[in-house]
Amino acid sequence: MVRIIFMGTPDFSVTVLDALVAAGHEVCAVYSQPPRPAGRGKKDRPSPVQARAEALGLSVRYPVSLRDDAAQAEFAAVDADLAIVVAYGLILPQAVLDAPKLGCLNIHASLLPRWRGAAPIHRAIIAGDTETGVCIMKMEAGLDTGPVLLSDALAIGETETTGALHDRLSALGADLIVRAITQIDTLVPQGQPADGVTYAAKIDKAEARVDWSKSAEDVDRLIRGLSPFPGAWCDVEGERVKLLGSHLAAGQGAAGQVLEGFTVACGRGAVAITRIQRAGKKPMESVDALRGLALPERLT
Repeated sequence: MVRIIFMGTPDFSVTVLDALVAAGHEVCAVYSQPPRPAGRGKKDRPSPVQARAEALGLSVRYPVSLRDDAAQAEFAAVDADLAIVVAYGLILPQAVLDAPKLGCLNIHASLLPRWRGAAPIHRAIIAGDTETGVCIMKMEAGLDTGPVLLSDALAIGETETTGALHDRLSALGADLIVRAITQIDTLVPQGQPADGVTYAAKIDKAEARVDWSKSAEDVDRLIRGLSPFPGAWCDVEGERVKLLGSHLAAGQGAAGQVLEGFTVACGRGAVAITRIQRAGKKPMESVDALRGLALPERLT
């Protein structure tokens, strides 16, 4: 059994927390981002990790920063063997990295050094990668630059969305970190190669509007890469409609021309839109949505 500080915030991290508890490790403290206003009432809502940790009876801390002496002293006082970090959301100062006896391990959802940074799952799909994976990395001060202890790869499906890939990578990360802890005394950290470094910049909402003049491949990847959040979108007679699923389709025409059903011509080729979300409504299959949504001859 290892004494662990767990540091994570979104749903991706919850699977890992559950795996560590199930493996019998002592999670002596959980760090997460502070509650944020959410929902129609804009009331503070705990992060998924905080909610799950409290349900498990674990102690949760959510400092705004780890840079001040008091926060660092509190962290060190836990006297943990290891810190496990997955999508936490704060940079860890060197004093925090040095506090656990065995250091800090990060679960990163890419095959490093490709897609260092904030949005590796989205970027892998948008770029058309056919493979991604998870790395267990020993953390250092740089952005995802540390040596890798364990890694495993997954193929990206031709119609896979970020949401679906997110769930598969979360499960893989949970499995890998349990294995890494079991083998912690024998694993040899491997430095990342200097070649092949790419950065997964945070998704900007300005990227989300579909440009039908681009190739069908680019449009399809954008739609799948931004599904379910923030969601690629197009304008349908003045209504912003999110496009949440797609695949390449036969057909050609002027960019934005609606060919049949919800198949749309692009600058080259065509894309079939399979799942959408109208404003104020739940996601639905396109075949159902079209019963109440009249498409124009051409989308913009």
